[in-house]
Amino acid sequence: MARKSLGDMSGIASTIARSGPAKDRPARSGAPALGALQGSLSAIREIDPALVDDWGPTDRLDPLTAVSTPEEEDGLEGLRASIAEGGQQVPILVRRAPTDGRFQVIYGRRRLQACRELGIKVRANVQDLSDDAALLAKGLENAARRNLSFYERARFAAVIQRLGYDNTTARKVLGLTRSYLSHLQKIATYIPDSIGDRIGAAPKSGRPKWMALAEAFQHEKVTEERLHAILDRADPELTSDERLNHVVREVSRRVARPAQTLEIQPMEGVTIRSGRGSVTLSVAKTGENAAFGTWLDENLARIVEESFEVFTTVNTPEEN
Repeated sequence: MARKSLGDMSGIASTIARSGPAKDRPARSGAPALGALQGSLSAIREIDPALVDDWGPTDRLDPLTAVSTPEEEDGLEGLRASIAEGGQQVPILVRRAPTDGRFQVIYGRRRLQACRELGIKVRANVQDLSDDAALLAKGLENAARRNLSFYERARFAAVIQRLGYDNTTARKVLGLTRSYLSHLQKIATYIPDSIGDRIGAAPKSGRPKWMALAEAFQHEKVTEERLHAILDRADPELTSDERLNHVVREVSRRVARPAQTLEIQPMEGVTIRSGRGSVTLSVAKTGENAAFGTWLDENLARIVEESFEVFTTVNTPEEN
């Protein structure tokens, strides 16, 4: 599939730009700006919140919504009070649903919920958007209105590219350098979405911790199944940042743990230890088998030489 460029996103970008309050944007001269404003005004309607359904694709792009979770309940209470006092200043973005007379919310879920709880109609910018365009619009609005965490940026960049847009587009949408985008791509490539969903956005955590986790997956030092098990045992009260810290700490500890040494005692006073890098033999010269220890001390070199000769004879490849 051919990669799309930023130019292909002009309609989406203008939709998002038109949905914000005019006072937040510098005025621009020229007929195109006036036309866009008129188009925006004609698309804004007051809709019964009961007619607006939630929207979220059920394919692999859905985790972006799960990661970019809404603000906490107290934030919703503040928004509800603000709308009750001064009205809804910023419209939500919706598209028409397949069912006649109904709509699907693309972004503005908190504003929709606040209006629903206040029992008033919600101001909505109604646009005809495909699934791809709707998802990009939601992500672009999120990027413009809140500080995305490092991991949210990684997931959003991955979504943009899964939709067929190129690296230049991803960099411009998120305001990234080439090297920064490369880091994000590594995160999204190696950390399974299911793990990222369980950890969460980790808003206070930057690149080092996520990169450490990505490199553990890259070098096969941890598996998705094992990490799910670590998260299963974690304290459910941990915050997203604390879950990430816990996971990175557990992975580092398990990777650094020395390999288990196998120890065998075929007879009293004789111990064979087998580890990752060596095999050692310990024979006591005291106790029940002291005489054997003395004999082995005198003959061990010969026994090893003879054993090695047998080994090389048996394991020498046959000549063609």
